[in-house]
Amino acid sequence: MSRRTTWEDNACPIARAADILGEPWTLLILRNATAGTTRFEDFRSQLGIADNVLTTRLAKLVERGLLTKLPYRDGGRTRHEYRLTQAGSDALPVLHALGAWGDAHTSTTSAYGPMKLVHAGCGQLTRPGAACDACGKPLVRDDLVWRGSWLSEGEIPLADPVG
Repeated sequence: MSRRTTWEDNACPIARAADILGEPWTLLILRNATAGTTRFEDFRSQLGIADNVLTTRLAKLVERGLLTKLPYRDGGRTRHEYRLTQAGSDALPVLHALGAWGDAHTSTTSAYGPMKLVHAGCGQLTRPGAACDACGKPLVRDDLVWRGSWLSEGEIPLADPVG
């Protein structure tokens, strides 16, 4: 199978970002990493992704600087966790924009309806941006919560997991 065209040296920043983020599964891996997933087995079970595909995507995200790979001991074995770097953490507005676009232009039968972003500081729904729609305070990652049926717990605080 031939490799697709690379845009990593393209003058256009959208093309360069698409070179990293545009592969199948990559955005979902980043979504789950943003929601706190760190271990290979958890990514695999949450996403239903094949081992070889997950291995390839995680390696590319580490190589491109969006995730860092950290060893941990599991019984007698050394395994690895994958944590967001600052570059990976900075993809949050992209994920929010895709979520908003998906809510506006696709349909769901979910009981929760659209993805919701809650400002934990005041407990009110807000939209991605610099300040909370309800209270006007600055929105920082540690004060945001995702709500939706696609989340295993129903809602996930977005504490900054930068490794």
